Amino acid sequence: MGKQVIQTPDAPAAIGPYSQAVRVGDTLYMSGQIPLDPKTMQVVDGGIDAQASQVFANLRAVAQAAGATLNDIVKLTILLTDLGEFAKVNEIMAAHFDAPFPARATYQVAALPRGVKIEVEAVLVLPGA
Repeated sequence: MGKQVIQTPDAPAAIGPYSQAVRVGDTLYMSGQIPLDPKTMQVVDGGIDAQASQVFANLRAVAQAAGATLNDIVKLTILLTDLGEFAKVNEIMAAHFDAPFPARATYQVAALPRGVKIEVEAVLVLPGA
């Protein structure tokens, strides 16, 4: 099975040597998204609300480029610089997904690229698989 790179201008360009997502068979491995505006490549203004919303919008854009939606995600990994914002992130995530929700792990980390508060990566199974 070959690898297919998925890329869209509707999500931030990679800021390192990686792809936005890689498809292998019916599985899409989505790189971590941070709250960058894809047009300006700048961190969005605002706190965790704005940052988490932008991250999920970026993930949605990559999923759509592969012909899928956020609801096709089966596994999320959320990295936060402050686990005290866990409840707020749960609230924002719930607004972007329908039940049943994906499996998920959330970790507090010391720092994230560009000083952001949140990064989210995902594994998605494409529709019809």
